[in-house]
Amino acid sequence: MTHTISDQLLLQCSEFITLRFGLHFPKKRWRDLERGLACAARDLGFADAQTCLRRLVATQLTKEQTDALVGHLTIGETYFFRDKNCFEALQAHIFPKLIESRRGREQRLRIWCAGCSSGEEPYTVAILLHRMIADLAGWNITILATDINPASLRKGAHGEYGEWSFRDTPSWIKEQYFTTNSDGRRVISDAIMKMVTFAPLNLARDPFPALANNTNAMDVIFCRNVLMYFVPEQIRGVIDKFRHSLVEGGWLIVSPCETSHALFAGYSTVQLNNTIFYRKEDHEVKSSPAPLLQRGEILAPLCETAIKQGPPLAKGDSGGLPPAIANPVRDVPPVSLYDEALLSYGRGEYAEAAAKLGAFLNNTQQDKTSPAFGEAAALLTRAYANQGNLSQALEWSEKAVAADRLNPRLYYLQATIFQEKGEDGAAVVSLKRAIYLDQGFVLAHFALANLTLRRGKAKEAARHLENAASLLLACGEDDILPGAEGMSARRLAEIVAATREGLM
Repeated sequence: MTHTISDQLLLQCSEFITLRFGLHFPKKRWRDLERGLACAARDLGFADAQTCLRRLVATQLTKEQTDALVGHLTIGETYFFRDKNCFEALQAHIFPKLIESRRGREQRLRIWCAGCSSGEEPYTVAILLHRMIADLAGWNITILATDINPASLRKGAHGEYGEWSFRDTPSWIKEQYFTTNSDGRRVISDAIMKMVTFAPLNLARDPFPALANNTNAMDVIFCRNVLMYFVPEQIRGVIDKFRHSLVEGGWLIVSPCETSHALFAGYSTVQLNNTIFYRKEDHEVKSSPAPLLQRGEILAPLCETAIKQGPPLAKGDSGGLPPAIANPVRDVPPVSLYDEALLSYGRGEYAEAAAKLGAFLNNTQQDKTSPAFGEAAALLTRAYANQGNLSQALEWSEKAVAADRLNPRLYYLQATIFQEKGEDGAAVVSLKRAIYLDQGFVLAHFALANLTLRRGKAKEAARHLENAASLLLACGEDDILPGAEGMSARRLAEIVAATREGLM
């Protein structure tokens, strides 16, 4: 193509896109960026890519402009059963062991397809599990499909595909799991469609693992051909957070071109059927980013200041140092077990956090009817939920509610546990209690919308989404929402808008 945009303007655009969306376009990919801008310019009605770029950088993007731009900057190239070696390994080795380990107990599996594009990958997973689990009705299967591109999510949710999506797919798959509509397109069966939940999520900007967006306690995470869009620092952060999103023994699957011993050093490397898989083992990695803590400004354990350079000072000589450093206070109060647990939780050390919280909460001197007890019980609930221990999580969520019955966030937390257990009716009751206590609890309205939508009640879901959107108008764009684990009002507003659009 003819290059019509100067390198200086492409540099500005690259920096803008990284800042706004978290997508990375280094100089070697500027031609891809220019092609994407040219396509976006046509969709947005601009004369050329340069005019489009200048307008986008200079003004606030509308939702339509954002969707068009992201749609042309991310590659949606995928198809059913892409990389047969990978799915054969899943069918022969990984899924059978997971299914056997859960059968007769908590019969549930949780799978996340991050960067799912138009849905071929998560639907492939659903088809595979549908064939492998004869008593599927007795299982709670979560297949979460997330992407940054709203257009791709809409296509996935509608479940209609052309023949190009089946270019390496056995014919019996099309015959058994698809019907053909009047336009000659293949439509996925209702049984498979109901197994997959589509949701917008930006790996570079949105919080995870988080109960709020259902990205915790995953057994398997797919993230194929996505990491290439991020700068190295973002890649390391995403890989580390994926590890915290997995249960012990969980699996991370990336594309062959993204495998790296250095980047995935925190995982065990397993080769199956000529394919590299990464597994979370029982050793912990301490390289997490600074946690988002909810109690005060506790950022690190209290410690004495160490002076590493210079000769020893004579008695009484401060060496010109400030008194607080020259004469450090020795009687610093010890850090409580709760504060230690809070730090462990923030680092993703959920088992360690749970052990400390258990010791703290089982102290006979604890007032089990105090809000402070409820706060600690809620954190223990989260720690158990992130390990996939839902029975213990539910037990402690009930204790948290009992200690602070007028706290809407505790009912919201309890609802997320019910939802993970597949008890949607109980989750709805808890969410309605949260809203009764706080009519302005935006996240509870949004969660109720998602639950009612999953139960096939589109009109009721639309009403809850409208409530959430109205409440968000009163928030500052950068306000962090209660219970959202770091999500801003603007980001939730974008997600609400995308969900509402998907109902149309």
